[in-house]
Amino acid sequence: MGVTGFRSQRRRLVAALAVSGSLLAGCSSPSSLSLPSTSSFSSLFGSKQTAAADSNAQAIYTPPANFECPDVTVRQGAATLSSSADAAEPTALNLRYQVTIGNTARECRVAGGTVTLKVGMQGRVILGPQGSPGTIEVPVRFAVVREGVEPKTINTKLAIVPVSVPAGDGNVLFSHVEEGLDFPMPKGREIDSYVIYVGFDPIGLQQQQRRKPAPPARHRRAG
Repeated sequence: MGVTGFRSQRRRLVAALAVSGSLLAGCSSPSSLSLPSTSSFSSLFGSKQTAAADSNAQAIYTPPANFECPDVTVRQGAATLSSSADAAEPTALNLRYQVTIGNTARECRVAGGTVTLKVGMQGRVILGPQGSPGTIEVPVRFAVVREGVEPKTINTKLAIVPVSVPAGDGNVLFSHVEEGLDFPMPKGREIDSYVIYVGFDPIGLQQQQRRKPAPPARHRRAG
């Protein structure tokens, strides 16, 4: 590699790591987040992001007093997803891309004893020195967990979010809202021990890719 090429690659790496560092700081301190499309992200839910009782089901089921939708937490150790050109020996210079989680949000509706839940997240993809334009499949795991002495997973879903990285743009913001995380309304104040976790799940992506059926074999026509 020539001197000019090395300097260019070094500048690109420093810029990527600088932005990445600021994102990670934001994840550890939610109050410091200031993503440009926060308002548009919240509008994807279409209503206030707190618990709401369905008026048509009030006569059948009344939620507990002071009911609140469980909080969303980024699972420890799953806030960052990285890919390297050399998986056996990942370094800053062979980094392909890094993905981080920024804002999260949730919406609950209670109807007939069932909590209907939608969870949203914002993330950012940053290309490294070995990165290139294209589509990146980002595996995001959503889970509703009852915490306690013996934690129990109430519901979980894996979303494979395709993120398009255009040429000339190595810093891409994306968002995703996941539905279908419904669960039965627990008794009493047990709902207070419920937590909604969000995090990257690369192992889940690998397992899903292995389960994909192989394309049908093409048969040659007899001449």
